[in-house]
Amino acid sequence: MDKLNHAFERVKIFAGMEVDEEQLVDSNSSFIDDFNRQCALSTKQRLYGFATCFVAGLACTLLSMLVFFNPVKFGITFTFGNVLSLGSTAFLIGPKRQVTMMLDPVRIYATAIYLASIIIALFCALYVHNKFLTLFAIMLEFGALVWYSLSYIPFARSMVSKVMVACFDTEW
Repeated sequence: MDKLNHAFERVKIFAGMEVDEEQLVDSNSSFIDDFNRQCALSTKQRLYGFATCFVAGLACTLLSMLVFFNPVKFGITFTFGNVLSLGSTAFLIGPKRQVTMMLDPVRIYATAIYLASIIIALFCALYVHNKFLTLFAIMLEFGALVWYSLSYIPFARSMVSKVMVACFDTEW
């Protein structure tokens, strides 16, 4: 039972929830803390890592436009570019803070939809091989990426929602 409680406390820490100090026996032994300690980079190394991943992600995303008419190749390169670009920010702020920010209650749904759309796009491109489903999954992924990105800008999602309602309001 003690191991179960300790494991539950680790999950709480990983999810960014607050845990009482006295309940933790060894809070420094969680996986994410160990991983974060191993990722100690200098500022120069972080900037190089960010720039490399971001440029590679942007290049993959832009190069995916060359194979737009082959949805399978397009889906793979576009998704790989998104994953690289998303991973680039972990160099700037660290993997622990990146995961904590992604699991923040304000953007947990946007994160879940974005990650699920990445998995769906890859599944449609690699296993289903259906061009229509792959293009639909890529459109879903792009929409989820925009919504996820807007979650980092204060009031952006509510503003975009109001603009969309005003644009597509059918009552005259």
